[in-house]
Amino acid sequence: MPWHAHLNLDYRRDASRTVLRHDHTGPLRIFKSLYPEGDAICHNVIIHPPGGLVGGDVLDVKVHVGSGAHGLISTPGATRFYASDGPPTTQQVALTLDAGARLEWLPLEAIAYPGCQAHNTLTATLADGAELLAWDVTALGLPTAGQPFVEGRFCQRLELPGLWLEQARIDAADTRLLESPLGLGGQRCMGTLLLACGHPLGRARQEALLEAVRATIAGWPAGVQAAATCPNPQMLVLRAMAPLVEPLMLGLQQAWAALRTAAWGVAATPPRIWRV
Repeated sequence: MPWHAHLNLDYRRDASRTVLRHDHTGPLRIFKSLYPEGDAICHNVIIHPPGGLVGGDVLDVKVHVGSGAHGLISTPGATRFYASDGPPTTQQVALTLDAGARLEWLPLEAIAYPGCQAHNTLTATLADGAELLAWDVTALGLPTAGQPFVEGRFCQRLELPGLWLEQARIDAADTRLLESPLGLGGQRCMGTLLLACGHPLGRARQEALLEAVRATIAGWPAGVQAAATCPNPQMLVLRAMAPLVEPLMLGLQQAWAALRTAAWGVAATPPRIWRV
C-alpha cells in the first residue's frame, strides 16, 4: 500500500528564541530542535524512515514561519524516487513566511532512479520583509553505481507566486533535452539556489549579494558549471550543473555560506547533519 505522509512545521518567536511546534501523520518525523547558533535560529532535520518513495507514495510537507522567527531545515540523506510501474510518486513542499521571518530550506538531493515516475514540487509564499534562502538539487540516476537514467520521468515545479515559476518534465527518452548544449548538455545533476525576499532588495544590495556568490563560484570544483543573476528586484538565483552530485553540493554549500553572511550578517554555521 502507498504511504501518504504529512508533516506540519510551525516556527514562532518566543521572546528571543525561535521555537518549533509540529504534527505529523504517516512516516515523516522531525528531529529535536537544535540551537548551535544560539536561541534566535532553530535547526531541524526532517526524517523519512522508509528511505525512499515508490509508486503512489506522497510526502506532504508544510512549513510556516511566524514574524521574527528563523528556522533552518535539512535532511540526513537524499530523497529517493524509486522505479514505479504504477502511479507516480509525489513530494510536495509548501513554505509560508510571515513578515520579518527567515527560513533556510536545505535538503539533500532528490535522486531520480531509473524507471521512476516522480513529481517534485516546491511553493513558497513570502510576506513583506520575509526572506528565504533555499536550494533544490536533482540527480538523474546513479551513474557511479551503474544505474544511469535510461528510463523514467521526473517532473519538477518550483514556484514563488508572482516572482518565479520554473517547470521541467525530464523524460529519460528525451535525448535532445538531456544531451543538447541547449538542454542539460550531458550533465546529470542540477541545482538551484535562491535568495528570495518579500520586498525589493535594492540595487546596492543585489550587487553586493551577486558579488559575494560569484566570488565562490570561481573556486568551485572542476566540472561544475554555474552562474548567478537577479531575475527580478526581489530575488537572486544561482543555477548549476555537474556530472556528479557531490561537487555540485559542495559548491552550493559554499555559495550558501557566502550568501548567509552577505545577506544577514550571520556566520556560516552548517547543519550538524552535514558533518555526520
